[in-house]
Formats: sequence, structure tokens, C-alpha cells
Amino acid sequence: MAEASKNNHKYIDIEKIISERNAGLLNKLPGFVIKIISKIIYQEEANAIINKYSDSSGAVFLQNLINEFDIKLDIVGLENLPENRKSFFVANHPFGFVDGLILTYIVSGKYGELKAIANDAFMFVPQLHPFIVAVNVFEGSSKEYLRALEQTYGESIAITHFPAGIVSRPLNGKIQDSQWQKSFITKSITYKRDVVPIFFHGSNSKLFYRINRVRRFLGIKANIELMLLPREMFKKRGETIKVTIGEVIPYQTFDKTASHPQWAQKVRSIVYSLGRS
Repeated sequence: MAEASKNNHKYIDIEKIISERNAGLLNKLPGFVIKIISKIIYQEEANAIINKYSDSSGAVFLQNLINEFDIKLDIVGLENLPENRKSFFVANHPFGFVDGLILTYIVSGKYGELKAIANDAFMFVPQLHPFIVAVNVFEGSSKEYLRALEQTYGESIAITHFPAGIVSRPLNGKIQDSQWQKSFITKSITYKRDVVPIFFHGSNSKLFYRINRVRRFLGIKANIELMLLPREMFKKRGETIKVTIGEVIPYQTFDKTASHPQWAQKVRSIVYSLGRS
């Protein structure tokens, strides 16, 4: 009986999530809307997979997920991963979930331990806890989150990061990240962390970007297209995803010839140049 209960745990529960973050909103939403959202985010399917691998965690859990989704990796530049694990591994963010999964998988494969700066939504999956240092991208991080993050910067551990903070959207006629946040440059200098640029080739479905365009046209500020990210992960089933790893950028590079925000955009440009290789 206990085994059956464990294998039916509801890790992702949209009703509970909305209740904890905005109880007032939950009271306004009809039950059928909750059911529709649950289907959109593939709640049942996601919980089934997490339950399937509930006894694994960390790198083993990542390997299980990659196998489950039959994702094949075409990695270029694996030799560019430095021996010094105390680096930032920064990448563009075209997919939402899959790129985070793969980035963590690649870096953990080289160094074992790592910390991924990730949205606190991933904390709903306990199998990922060994790798996550959480932030709240949309509402601002708590003091507890910020203390844990600052402590992590000083540790001799690999850190993966998507400096855009949000998933790539249509921008200037291309699917690309918005401007990168400067924090990784500032922390790179402070904690003497080199930077490893990584590029993910590919994009999400046309539906994802179509909803983004409609949302912006209607003046809706809430990023409602984010609800489709679990769907986008399931759409990647059986695909081959190409990843290009560039040469290490020493932290000494980030001198006073440019501001920290300017250096962040320069690194962003280096990452996107890898997409042409």
C-alpha cells in the first residue's frame, strides 16, 4: 500500500501552486479552468514520469529523463570544458526545460557536483534538489534564496546559468534571448570564476511564439506562454539536440574597458556566434 502511494505522488499540482502563490486568484478560477491548465502543462504525464524515477536523484535522474524522452545529443566542443570546475557555464535559453536538463547533464558529467541557478519552480521536483540553487525570476528572490546563492558563488563548484533569465522569444525578427543580466559578470570578477559560453541550437514550437505575439498584441503582461513549456519538453521526445561549447573566457577579460552590462552583452554575442559554427 505504501509502495502504491509513493508511485502516485503528485509532485506537480497546479491547484496547490496557485493556492500558495495567489490564493485570491485560485478562488476566482472555476474548476474547469484548473483542469484545462493541468492538461496544458501535461501535469498527469509529468507526474507519471517523476514517479517512475522517484528512487533516483541528481545525475542519475537526469540520465533517466534523457533516456525516457529518447533525446539524443550532438555535442561540439566537449574538450573546451575546463579542468577548473569553479567556472560559470552560461548559455542561451531557447527551450525552457530541456536546455536546463541538458546543460546540467553535460556539466555534471564532467565535474560530478554542480549548482544550477534555476527558477524555484524546479524545487517541486525533489530529485533535482542536489543540483538546484533557487531564484524567483518573476517576483524577486527571498533573502534566504539570495544568501544561498551568494554562498554558492564562493564555493569551488561548477555553476550553470541562463543569464537572460527567461526563455527566448521573437526579437528583431529572430528567436533569441533578451538582453543578458549582468550579475554573472559581477560575480565572475568578485569570485574569480572563468566563463564557459554554450549555445543550444533550436527553438520551441510555432504555437509557443504565436501565443507570445498574441499576448503582447493584447497588452497582457503575464507570460502566459510559459504554461506551454512542459508541452514543449514533450514535443522534444525523440529529437537530436545540438549543443556547441566555446572556449573559456578568463574572468580577467572583464576589465574596465566596458561596464558589466556591456560585458554581459559581449558574452551573449560570443554565445550566439557559436550558433554559426
